[in-house]
Amino acid sequence: MNARTDIPRLVRELRDRTGLTQEKFAARLGVTFPTINRWENGRARPSPLAMEKIEALLRSMGERGSDLLAELLGDEPV
Repeated sequence: MNARTDIPRLVRELRDRTGLTQEKFAARLGVTFPTINRWENGRARPSPLAMEKIEALLRSMGERGSDLLAELLGDEPV
C-alpha cells in the first residue's frame, strides 16, 4: 500500500461505488459499523486483514474498481 494513500477517501469511495450503507459495508468486510465509521473519518486505519478484503473487493469489481485498486497498490491503473 502506498504510504500516501488517502484511506478515508478510498474506503468512502469504495462504499459509495458498491452502493452499500456503512452497516452493510461493514458486514461485507466482517467488521462493525463503528469500525467503518472510524476508517471513513480517519480516526483508525484498516488492519492488514481488512486491507486484504478491501483489495479483493476492488479486484472483484473489475474496471469499476481499477482506479481505486491502483491507488491502493500504488501502481498504474489496472
